[in-house]
Amino acid sequence: MMEYLDRLPLIFVILACLTLGLAPFTPEPHIWKKLDMLAAGSLSKPVDIFDFFFYAWPWLLLLAKLAHMAAVK
Repeated sequence: MMEYLDRLPLIFVILACLTLGLAPFTPEPHIWKKLDMLAAGSLSKPVDIFDFFFYAWPWLLLLAKLAHMAAVK
């Protein structure tokens, strides 16, 4: 898994965060709505949980890549 993170360009991960991770851009990013639902405790439907992970994977990948880059240095 760490070899995959090493080969993955950081710019690709950042672009994924800015496009899919923040889509749709108006009226608010979908990930914010799902985070609000999570904080309120209303993220219980399977489709909402799928949506949350679908829009969160670029951010989780970015966190993993940055943590790995920091650990290697």
